[in-house]
Amino acid sequence: MLRRRVGGSGLQVSRIGLGTMTWGEDTDADGAGEQLIAFVEAGGTLVETADVYGDGTAQDILGAHLADGLVDRDDLVIAGRGGPPPGALGEAPARGALLQALDATLGRLRTDRLDLWQLPAWDSSVPLEETLSAVQVAVLAGKVRYAGLVAPAGWQLATVAERARGLGNVVMPVSAQAEYSLLHRGAEAELLPAARHHGLGLLAWAPLGRGVLTGKYTDGTPADSRAASPLFAGYVEARRNERSARIVQSVLTAADGLGTSPLTVALAWVRDRPGVASAVVGARDAAQLTASLATEAVSLPPEIRSALDDVSAPV
Repeated sequence: MLRRRVGGSGLQVSRIGLGTMTWGEDTDADGAGEQLIAFVEAGGTLVETADVYGDGTAQDILGAHLADGLVDRDDLVIAGRGGPPPGALGEAPARGALLQALDATLGRLRTDRLDLWQLPAWDSSVPLEETLSAVQVAVLAGKVRYAGLVAPAGWQLATVAERARGLGNVVMPVSAQAEYSLLHRGAEAELLPAARHHGLGLLAWAPLGRGVLTGKYTDGTPADSRAASPLFAGYVEARRNERSARIVQSVLTAADGLGTSPLTVALAWVRDRPGVASAVVGARDAAQLTASLATEAVSLPPEIRSALDDVSAPV
């Protein structure tokens, strides 16, 4: 699998990443292990995890597999998203709370460092310099190699980048994580331009439109789908509407013409958008993940890409 630099940094990641949101929920430890093996064997490196996934269970599972030697820790670029949620004990991105959350994450993962520490949501009640100082402490202690931002607005990313630049390269963020797909192109309005201007790369999550772009919901809701799960039903339904149906139909038409799957078309579109460092996919099992990894061999023809750009253009 090809690798890309994240923004203007020296960090390199596989252009398709593995998300772990379902681990400990729809995916048990054995299934997660099968995904991890398939991912690494395909040349994947970027694994995205968060302390809120299964209330820490996803990180526990990943940590157990690393401790057992299922895959080599050095073959992975672990992007850990974590920290107290905004408003928690009134100290969301406060330095002490962030560093405590980081240590808890490292403990669950059974590793001595995060390759990419993705900072939690913006909280205006805590001075930004204090949040950035936590990054400096973590980097200098060897617990974090690079830092990124989770779902910032464009102006927030720009503000963080400018403040961090004044503090030195140690705390300069290299990435922003945000939802991005043919069904959700909001990042293009401000976030992506700001990221490119300040040298950050985008980690795109939900590149398959929360599963809707695979076409599985065209004729209803399959019993084994996320939309049929009480845990994820609302998550999927947010991307099912009349506009989405038109876009999905265009993806189906493109897939038929190319002799490939709708999943491949949708994922390849996101993966190769300007500014995207990696498209992060989740899967219920190894078979689903393998289907996503097969996208590595596909590039969309310019005319197909242009047609999809038009039909999915933000309104």
